[in-house]
Amino acid sequence: MYEGAVQDLIDELGRLPGIGPKSAQRVAFHILEADPDDMQRLAEAIRTVKEKVQFCEVCFNVSEESRCRICQDTRRDSSALCVVEESKDVMAIERTRSFRGRYHVLGGAINPIAGVGPDQLHIRQLLNRLSDESIQEVIIATDPNLEGEATATYLVRMLGSLGIRITRLASGLPVGGDLEYADDVTLGRAFEGRTSVG
Repeated sequence: MYEGAVQDLIDELGRLPGIGPKSAQRVAFHILEADPDDMQRLAEAIRTVKEKVQFCEVCFNVSEESRCRICQDTRRDSSALCVVEESKDVMAIERTRSFRGRYHVLGGAINPIAGVGPDQLHIRQLLNRLSDESIQEVIIATDPNLEGEATATYLVRMLGSLGIRITRLASGLPVGGDLEYADDVTLGRAFEGRTSVG
């Protein structure tokens, strides 16, 4: 245990996701040893993001305006809606340049152990969008883990009666991977999602 401000900084850094006690200590000492101007810019960036960034009133992506740049873009395909868990998922999909539709960010995934149920997610708002907009396909792009699968299953049940095409992102083997290292679920998904090549 360190004294006062140093220990307080380590404790606060340790509360961040993916930062354990050792990493928190390393970051804290980096901050102590770093140039004061660099750390002032970091503190200012944190303050600014908390003041300026909000969630889009339409899709719940992060934005500095009431509507994010994707929702404002009239060139986007309004008939396709990709449902993701977090804003970082929007950026991952955008980097592929494979999807030109719109998004809906749930704000997480169903996780009963963590106390996150459907009511804590933006599912009601999704249903409202589907009744108001001319959406023909909903692409469910939740993570391929237990919580993401539970969320996808729930969404399929909720949306099944709306007469809208519902698809799920394919999952399976990563490019460059080896079959011998694939787990059973991944390999099974690869077989289920196989496509014709000839």
